[in-house]
Amino acid sequence: MTEASLRSRLRRLYEGAGPTGDRFRYALLTFDLLTVTWLIASSFLERGPQHVQIDVAIGCVFLADFMARLFISRRPLKDLATFWGIADILVIISLLFPIWGEGLAFLRVLRLYRVFHSPQTLDQLRDDFSGFRRHETTIRAALNLVIFIFAMTSLVYQTQVNLNPAIRNYADALYFTVTTLTTTGFGDVTLVGSGGRLLSVVIMICGISLFLRLVQVVLRPTKAYFPCPVCGLRRHDHDAVHCKACGTILNIPDDGLD
Repeated sequence: MTEASLRSRLRRLYEGAGPTGDRFRYALLTFDLLTVTWLIASSFLERGPQHVQIDVAIGCVFLADFMARLFISRRPLKDLATFWGIADILVIISLLFPIWGEGLAFLRVLRLYRVFHSPQTLDQLRDDFSGFRRHETTIRAALNLVIFIFAMTSLVYQTQVNLNPAIRNYADALYFTVTTLTTTGFGDVTLVGSGGRLLSVVIMICGISLFLRLVQVVLRPTKAYFPCPVCGLRRHDHDAVHCKACGTILNIPDDGLD
């Protein structure tokens, strides 16, 4: 197989609109969900050689995925220097060379954000699920909040588990994250050290912002996703006839539901 044919085949998997690409992207999303599930479950178990083996296996899959995406990228050096590229590198190194336990492997939670928000995945979800298409803004806001909670919980766990007797497993870290985000603050679990206090501040500021964003989109009337063929405006009222930006006549598909 030539380099050009391999690149073309990989692009069909990662970017293609056919059923093969759809199945492949759903498989990637499912794998990322399973790795996060393992991250949570492993926090309740005593770490042993089997944990290292599973983490190395996950790291090998992440490495293969990372190299494939760089191979088909039209700007590999720029993609490598992005936040997501650096996060992927840190995750892979932490999983393949677990010098500090799982270390920065908690960043694997951020892969969910990148995969879920990719244009190909979003287009696929819009085509496959009418409910996602009708409530996309609300679903994306809710998932952003959930992913943030999981990312912060993982960070709290990784940075506090060996220092803080109140953080023994993922459930303890999740309890602290949720009570901090909601400003409930029972005070029975607190983070130790200056780094822990700074992390608490980040959770409160960013978490409340994402929560308010979710409330805003829930209370706001839902919009239809339909790119205007002239100006490209993507959000319109469900019963819109004309684009409010340029006046072009729209033909928004109707799912047959109120």
